[in-house]
Amino acid sequence: MAKLSSLFVTFSRVAASSQKLGINLIRVAILVIFVWIGGLKFWNYEAEGIVPFVANSPFMNFFYTKSAPEYKDYKLKEYNEVKHLWHVANNTYGFSRGLGILIMAIGILTFLGIFSSKIGLIGAVLAIIMTLGTLSFLVTTPEVWVPDLGSGEHGFPLLTGAGRLVIKDTAILAGALVVLSDSAKRVLNQLK
Repeated sequence: MAKLSSLFVTFSRVAASSQKLGINLIRVAILVIFVWIGGLKFWNYEAEGIVPFVANSPFMNFFYTKSAPEYKDYKLKEYNEVKHLWHVANNTYGFSRGLGILIMAIGILTFLGIFSSKIGLIGAVLAIIMTLGTLSFLVTTPEVWVPDLGSGEHGFPLLTGAGRLVIKDTAILAGALVVLSDSAKRVLNQLK
């Protein structure tokens, strides 16, 4: 029993000393997620996929020239020139590329917090704002909830694929808060 207790204490000490590594791994994870997802915004399929979120958002719908729910008639399951031209006229692709650059920049700034606490602080604040914006889609976008298809199982808490895509941002938000706290502590220590 003493050996097991000693092993537990040793494990606990190692785990307790790994906090800095964990925080830096959160920064790396945010970098990978944001750069990858931001880079995808340059592909038309991804730009078309975010239309329901942006069109229904009271914070972002002004980026598009067409209003919700018109986009529902222009979803592309396969390439269609008329629907593609609607997305061009809607600014679907331009907005998506701009958003991609912003998302990648936030990921890079957050990652740079490993080397600069002030840059990391800015990145963490922006990551928090970004994830709160994404999580707002749970309220504004009808496509995040299972529709009534006649089975009686629909609406909250039943998430569609789009809803599951959004809800994962709760983990990114939690990670960004940890990174924000770490960056702020480091900035304050530099001011002493």
